[in-house]
Amino acid sequence: MERKFRSQKTRVSYITNERIRGDEFRVIDADGKQVGVLPRDKAFTYARERGVDLVLVAPGITPPVVKAIDVHKHQYQEEKKLREGKKGIKKSQMKDLQISLFISENDLGRFEKRAQEFIQDGHQVRLKLPLFGRELGKRDMAFELMNRFIQSLENVQTASEPRFQGKVLIAVISRRK
Repeated sequence: MERKFRSQKTRVSYITNERIRGDEFRVIDADGKQVGVLPRDKAFTYARERGVDLVLVAPGITPPVVKAIDVHKHQYQEEKKLREGKKGIKKSQMKDLQISLFISENDLGRFEKRAQEFIQDGHQVRLKLPLFGRELGKRDMAFELMNRFIQSLENVQTASEPRFQGKVLIAVISRRK
C-alpha cells in the first residue's frame, strides 16, 4: 500500500529569551525604536515588564541585536510577508502554436490573434511549422510564412530566430522589452 505524505510547512525558528547568548544586547522595541544597549538581566526585565519575548535579530554583531516583541506575532508577520512576496511572482510559460505551410488566411489570422493574447499575458510563444513529404522542398516558403507571421504581431521580439530542427521550423517569440 502506498503512503501519501503531506508536505509540512517549514517554520522559521528564532532564538528567544534565555537561549540568547551574550552579556549585553542592543534592544529594539516592537515599534522599531532603539531602547539602547542593556545588560542581559535588564534586557530580560524590560521584556518581562512589557509581556513580550526577546528575539535575536542580528546575532553576528557585537553586541547582538534583540527585538522585544511577541515571538508568535513576529513569526506570523514574517510568514505573511513571504506569502505576499510570492503573490506577485508570475511564472512565464512557454505556449506552443503549430501552423501548417498551406494555412488559409483566416486560420492564420486566428493564430496571430491567439499568439498576441499569449504575449500580452506575459508568456513566450513557440511557433512550429512542420514540413511533410513534398513540403520539405519548400523550405524557403516556410521561412517566408514564419517571418510574415512574426511581422504581423505587435510589440514582439524573436527570442530565437526561425531555424529547422529536423523537419520542423521553430521560432520563439516574446514581448518586446
